[in-house]
Amino acid sequence: MNGYSDIIDHPHYRSKTRKPMSMENRAAQFAPFAALSGFDESVRETERLTEQRIELEESGIAEIVMDDDTPVPISDIREVIL
Repeated sequence: MNGYSDIIDHPHYRSKTRKPMSMENRAAQFAPFAALSGFDESVRETERLTEQRIELEESGIAEIVMDDDTPVPISDIREVIL
């Protein structure tokens, strides 16, 4: 005997107690699922809100000025940043 020659001519099994499953329900068994519901949306929202942060060095901090074009002392800026 090779392959399925011993069962190839048998009739397809049908349960006597259960109705056949609908095609929609059968397909749903193989559909992908989200193990953590809402996780994908949360990741997408985080990606959307995340922007590249600009790090300033001493020279860049010294160039920051207030609205009235008055230079801000570096010591004041460090207090705000830290």
